[in-house]
Amino acid sequence: MEKTHIKQEIKMTESLMARINELISHYPDDKRKSALLPVLHEVQDAHDNWLSIELQDKVAEILHIKPIEVYEVVSFYTMYNRRPVGKFMFEFCQTSPCCLNGVEDLMDYTCNKLGVKVGEPTPDGLFEVRGVECLGACGYAPMMQLGDFYQEHLTKEKIDQLVFDCKEGKITLHDK
Repeated sequence: MEKTHIKQEIKMTESLMARINELISHYPDDKRKSALLPVLHEVQDAHDNWLSIELQDKVAEILHIKPIEVYEVVSFYTMYNRRPVGKFMFEFCQTSPCCLNGVEDLMDYTCNKLGVKVGEPTPDGLFEVRGVECLGACGYAPMMQLGDFYQEHLTKEKIDQLVFDCKEGKITLHDK
């Protein structure tokens, strides 16, 4: 497993712990591990959208499981970040329908526009472009996810508008 050497301040606030305990309460006491995915989402959201090894260890401690059980999940799913990432993560679907409709060209266009390579945040930490597996919206290809929301039927003009709107603070990332 890739370890990051970047230090992350662990901020387990009262409100975050209350939310974690509420999530855990949905499962029997002997099945606390079942809350792992939603707990990781909450913890990641509260920690600048990434999970350091130390933070993953803290989640393991809270759920009374082994740290490796958390590492396995965090390293498997692309929705969990193991290093600092751009605030606006452009996650382009890279499966067949999107590729057939030009998503690779749009990813290249976006990277060139932002001056980065895929998987590399912009120097200001505002943007990052990432390729992901199927997002389940094949009829709307090419598409990407930005925060909790899908951006569909993408074009270069739509990418330009999204970048502009992100810079202007007009993009909502989460629906909560």
